[in-house]
Amino acid sequence: MFRSIRHLRRLFALARLLARHDALFVLEMAGVPAAVLRLAAVGITPKSEGRPGERLARALTEAGPSFIKLGQALSTRSDLLGEEMTTDLAPLQDNLPPFAADLARATIAEELGAPVDELFAEFDDHAIAAASIAQVHFAVTHDGRKVAVKVLRPDIEAAFQRDVDLLTWIAEIAERTQPQLRRLKPIASIATLAETVELEMDLRFEAAAAAELAENFKDDPEFKVPEVDWQLTARRVLTTERLIGGIPLDDRDEIVAAGHDPVKILTRAAAASFRQVFRDGFFHADTHPGNMFVLPDGRIAVVDFGIMGRLDLKSRRNIAEMLVAFLNRDYRRAAEIHFEAGWVPRDRSVDHFTQACRSIAEPILDKPQNEISIAKLLAQLFRITETFRMETQPELLLLQKTMLVAEGTARTLAPEANMWFLIRPLIEEWMRANFGPEAKVRDVVQNLTHAVERLPDMISDVERTSRMLADGKVKLHPDTIRALRGEDGPSRRPAQVLWLIALGLLAIFVITLID
Repeated sequence: MFRSIRHLRRLFALARLLARHDALFVLEMAGVPAAVLRLAAVGITPKSEGRPGERLARALTEAGPSFIKLGQALSTRSDLLGEEMTTDLAPLQDNLPPFAADLARATIAEELGAPVDELFAEFDDHAIAAASIAQVHFAVTHDGRKVAVKVLRPDIEAAFQRDVDLLTWIAEIAERTQPQLRRLKPIASIATLAETVELEMDLRFEAAAAAELAENFKDDPEFKVPEVDWQLTARRVLTTERLIGGIPLDDRDEIVAAGHDPVKILTRAAAASFRQVFRDGFFHADTHPGNMFVLPDGRIAVVDFGIMGRLDLKSRRNIAEMLVAFLNRDYRRAAEIHFEAGWVPRDRSVDHFTQACRSIAEPILDKPQNEISIAKLLAQLFRITETFRMETQPELLLLQKTMLVAEGTARTLAPEANMWFLIRPLIEEWMRANFGPEAKVRDVVQNLTHAVERLPDMISDVERTSRMLADGKVKLHPDTIRALRGEDGPSRRPAQVLWLIALGLLAIFVITLID
């Protein structure tokens, strides 16, 4: 009861804030009773400037860090809010005023076990960047290395937990009162958001993500990930190499003035993104221009590894084949992939979904090459989810958001080019490697290796089953016994039959490999 009263108070305060920005529609969609919303709006003259998405973005920014994160998550949900609103939410950045330097120093000292002056030769009390979760200070180590020190905001964990409790409560209301929203899994979506931000609030996880990304690109001369200083890193403090002289990726004029070709820079950035998503299945999922830079030598550098995405090989193959099918206007194949991947229930019509794919893609693919947006194509796909009962695919939503931001940056950097066509050779090479005859042979070899590795367990299972049969602990049906004996032939022991089955399975793998 007290929990509900506390949530009602916080919900009412949130509704008042949304009412000031004429953005109460988001709570109405969530199933909050109209009487509560009318009461919250009493005495308020709403600021109605801008489109609904712009008003909602301003309200969420004012609501604080957790709601900024919620807005960023909603920017991927064109299936829920529509393309225009999600486009307005996409630029939502969590730039907040910095907290006091003495609080940052206190956190560093507590986490690293020594005063800041003992840990660093120099420490700039002026924060170079401040966001919803943390802020960054420049420093110099005692051995002369220039570093960036990221420090969590004081008490951010408790504040975020309070907001998550409220959002979960609202999601529960939505699932109870709005049956049409259950397919979109609002409770699970809030839980996913909470898990993501909880990882962000342990900077050791971010350090590990940076290290993994650096390992993936250790042999790439065109992509730079700052090195982590593990000795100066803890749960609430992250210290990394400081990038010198970087130009934000969307600052075309500065990039040209520095002597770089924007199209070449875009090609490098797009290639790095492609390799992260499809080669490695581990990608930076917060690639707004403030996190990507061009170094003086032309390398692409990336910072802030709090939000990362992962895709298994099966998902990567499905996504790649689907995108190629769309680019080739093979809408039947694009539809079939959705069914094969399990994204669309099998009781839906492939023919009707093929028609829907065509209706979505043709207006986009008919545009000039430099205006074709794969991210918008995915967004349109998500909008038809209700018709075909497609369940939310979190990995696709995160990828679509990443692609949307990347395409926006690409158009600013080199408006005459299209990032997808620039990296087409990479796409074709990856498709050959993963769908061609060599890939099929490799898959068979992997399956065979797995089967051989499991063979000792299979033998143990056969022997254990044979002993149980011999001891009478397992009884076979009389029909099964007659089948094992054969109508006229000699009797076969159950263990022999099980052995024959195991060897037969192994033979199938070998024959497939030879073929």
